[in-house]
Amino acid sequence: MAPVRIGTRGSALALAQTHIIAAALEQLGADPEIVRIRTSGDERRGGKQELTDKSRFVKEIEEALLAGEIDLAVHSAKDVPGELPDGLAIVAVPERADPRDALCGAADLAALAEGAAVGTSSLRRRAQLLAVRPDLRVEELRGNVDTRLRRLAEGGYDAVVLAGAGLARLDRAGEGEAIDPALLTPAPGQGCLALEAKTGDEDIAQLAAKLTHYESLLCLTAERALVAELDATCRTPVGAHAHIDNGRMTLDAFVGLPDGSTWIRDSFSGDPKEPAKLGLEAATRLRAVGADDLLKQAELAAQ
Repeated sequence: MAPVRIGTRGSALALAQTHIIAAALEQLGADPEIVRIRTSGDERRGGKQELTDKSRFVKEIEEALLAGEIDLAVHSAKDVPGELPDGLAIVAVPERADPRDALCGAADLAALAEGAAVGTSSLRRRAQLLAVRPDLRVEELRGNVDTRLRRLAEGGYDAVVLAGAGLARLDRAGEGEAIDPALLTPAPGQGCLALEAKTGDEDIAQLAAKLTHYESLLCLTAERALVAELDATCRTPVGAHAHIDNGRMTLDAFVGLPDGSTWIRDSFSGDPKEPAKLGLEAATRLRAVGADDLLKQAELAAQ
């Protein structure tokens, strides 16, 4: 059997995620081969790093897929743009890890002192932190997980906010406390992995599909539908978290301004078998109460 070439970014977290998939494929009898690919999102830039294009984390990996240099790509689902390039498709969504954000450096948000410095690179987190605690100093913090935790340990920040799933996949879950999603709605797709392949490659699609966790796929579909309908970008603070309880899907959503001064929160329920429909309905209702205007203001503020 020919090796299954799996493309991934070279960060510690990306590799940890890819090794999870490689191990699962081995259990299915496949011969996985991990191929590291440097992406635009891995390049260091002077000054403020570009926020506008989410595809910077996947572009080169998708190009390798289309060129036939790899067979399968492993992405953090929250990094995958709503619209995929022609010829590519998400072929599997494994079981989701904890989608919640995690606070490192304090037991919870209420425990932070007035004016505490909290590090994050996410406009979504910034907006929601300031909506809950307008007294906080939310400061720019970039780099991989190790870098951010080191900056915290060095005293550069009083706390930092990271994805709980990332900490867990790096065996560092004990260094953060989960934040209630009612306070910080997670990023769309947070905690999910998305496996991408060329359309028409049925062997790879059928193999990868064996790793799909149906409920995780449904929830990711609802969240991505909401974001796509709102035409949200990396410069627009949007949260979306779908979960299924007692046979019903609930989609919690947040749209706000980066400074936390104005925001919209809402929850929507529907049939989990129609996740895209629920995402579209949620976007329509958010628009009816001013989401488009907030998103436009957020875009202008980020320029």
